[in-house]
Amino acid sequence: MTVMSAIGVESGPSSERDEGLRTIDELAAAAGLTVRTTRYYASLGLLPPPARRGRMAWYDDTHLARLEMIRALQGHGFTLQAIEKYLASLPADAGVEDLAVQRAMLTSWTVGEPAELTRRQLDEHAGRRLTDEEVALVEEFGMLRRSTDDRGRVRYTPVHGFDVAVELLQVDIPVAGMRAAGEAIERHMSALAEELTVVLHDEVVEPWRHDRRHSREDAAQLEATIATLRRLTLEAIVRGFQRSANKVITRSLDRR
Repeated sequence: MTVMSAIGVESGPSSERDEGLRTIDELAAAAGLTVRTTRYYASLGLLPPPARRGRMAWYDDTHLARLEMIRALQGHGFTLQAIEKYLASLPADAGVEDLAVQRAMLTSWTVGEPAELTRRQLDEHAGRRLTDEEVALVEEFGMLRRSTDDRGRVRYTPVHGFDVAVELLQVDIPVAGMRAAGEAIERHMSALAEELTVVLHDEVVEPWRHDRRHSREDAAQLEATIATLRRLTLEAIVRGFQRSANKVITRSLDRR
């Protein structure tokens, strides 16, 4: 199948379509993408073939859900190659509801999509000039990803916590101490994240999925509900840590 047959043409009389079908222009607009980007994703096989009627090609809600899934995965820093593998692992008949549930579970807990920066842009993002040693240290802490584009140029992608790591570099604390604290946080947060994800899946997503047949609006409401739960969970984690730290201080004072 050629690229053009995969992506179809852009326009046609509305009388030829059923309700819910879109041209590629309308599909791109609904997904918040450019037509060029949408065509590129289709050429990579990330979208199933459209419905064809003569020379016209029509896209439905499943195509839109796939594009939204791609954006969710990109928000986690996945490359298009990794996204292609992930989408290929989904059932061929995965509908809008299944894709919406998958996207709801995959949506990043951080705000905004990661940006690839040049070395100068990285310094601007940090608010000061970083030394090579500092860049390497922040990367070691897991708050910065380094990659090379197709032209061999190095790009840097700050992740959530980058600003905190940069600020810590200016505090008079031994690097070994920062490294030990980072390892402790990562160890306990990873375990907590895994456990909370299981609770979210078993107690919220699965009952919703098996309750009844849902519309696209219901799926959007589920995603909004999960977003609210994530915000409340983050607030609960911060306050829970504060309570635990205060208890540690109290016990220490009692011993003295």
